[in-house]
Amino acid sequence: MQAIEKATELVFAPSVLITILLASIFGIVIGAIPGLTATMAIALLVPVTFFMDPIPAVGAMIACSAMAIFAGDIPGTLLRIPGTPASAAYTDEAYAMTRKGEAEIALGANLLFSAVGGLFGTAVLILAAPTLAEVALNFSSFEYFWLALLGLTCAVFIGASSPLKGLISLFIGLLVSTVGLNNPAGVARFTFDNTDLLGGIGFIPAMIGLFAVSEVLRSMVHGVTTLQVTQARIGGLFKGWGRLFATYWPQQLRGNILGTAIGTLPGAGADIAAWVAYAVSKKFSRTPEKFGKGHLEGIVESTSANNAALGGAWVPALVFGIPGDSITAVVIGVLYLKGLNPGPTLFINNPESIYAVFGIFILANILMVPLGWAAIKGARPILKVPRSILMPSILCFAVVGAFAVNNTVFDVYVMLAFGVIGYIMEENDIPVAPCILGIVLGPMIEDNFVTSMIKSDGGFLAFFERPIAGVLGVATIAIWIVPPLLRALRGGRSPVTG
Repeated sequence: MQAIEKATELVFAPSVLITILLASIFGIVIGAIPGLTATMAIALLVPVTFFMDPIPAVGAMIACSAMAIFAGDIPGTLLRIPGTPASAAYTDEAYAMTRKGEAEIALGANLLFSAVGGLFGTAVLILAAPTLAEVALNFSSFEYFWLALLGLTCAVFIGASSPLKGLISLFIGLLVSTVGLNNPAGVARFTFDNTDLLGGIGFIPAMIGLFAVSEVLRSMVHGVTTLQVTQARIGGLFKGWGRLFATYWPQQLRGNILGTAIGTLPGAGADIAAWVAYAVSKKFSRTPEKFGKGHLEGIVESTSANNAALGGAWVPALVFGIPGDSITAVVIGVLYLKGLNPGPTLFINNPESIYAVFGIFILANILMVPLGWAAIKGARPILKVPRSILMPSILCFAVVGAFAVNNTVFDVYVMLAFGVIGYIMEENDIPVAPCILGIVLGPMIEDNFVTSMIKSDGGFLAFFERPIAGVLGVATIAIWIVPPLLRALRGGRSPVTG
């Protein structure tokens, strides 16, 4: 109880509340501008957190990401241009409602079920994380090795549309993680006699480059487009919320469960959750013929799923230090900077900080209703921000952020280099998220593999001897082997003609 009281004091401190409010507004603005993702919002916010205490810094991340995911629905509904990838699954459905003069119903449903989905994901986080932390206290290097490897496997086979392109992205991230002296042997690797590379490639400059600078380059290459904002009238957003909840509660509940479950899978996140939920909604709908014509059912399930996935993604991030998505990959870096090292011991050594995180999640999703209402009402000015002004501003902010990490110009060069890499990757449909996870989890895999090999005196069977390690190992190998094996079997059974 003492930890909960202290956490309440931390959350409701004026500085924390002001930080959450400002971060929420920032997240809404970034999320509502097409092309700027929730991860980019978090990436741009990282430099600001350097000057904050731990709880305001984490609170800013939570509030910003929650608001950005919801705000992506606004341009998707009004312009047919999703503000964030998490809104893409149901953009056509929402825009079809706008064309029918039902924009306020679509946006009202987005706001209601986004907030409820976020609270559901938070409830699962509160219930699951401490229990998992108790289990994780018994983990050794064998379990952590397989868990990190399973995370990378999920990122490739679940979080990417093409496993091959996901693997390419992953190997780029793993290669980056090997640079420098940060390895068990302390050997200089891939430094090319450059002293700046001895400390490795900074995660935050690389991440800012991959997400923010690559978007600036894309705007430069493809030109700046002017958005034509629809003139649809936005009426009463709260009208009929009771009826919506009573009618669509099965879709909302199913979306919440799906979203939270997918969010806990490393590398999946809100984008995948929304697409899966929309497909499931159409599959189980009694009126699938209405989908694509402005049917609220698919919108409800998808928007519930992508917001619930945010809370789910924090479960492996807090308990194991393994990011559930690209947003928590960034947040883990901030947690380490603030001394809140993710892992089961965090629940023992800093219980008040964990309870404060839970409280901020609840507060952010409650704040979503009034702030979301204000954002929808003021959507036209936000959407009309000229890209020719926006992109140079983002580039300046990114340069300052990269420099502020270690106060070195070298980090700015790293950021710019990764901006070019990110642009080339996305132009060739290679996802960026597996690369980020590779950078984060690469050292964890290497350290735990070497430690385990020393413990077992070079015996590989030791990786399967402990019960949890054996289950994780078999699950990981099964994900590698089973899909191609099934494809081969299906190909062998195809009838021979002739």
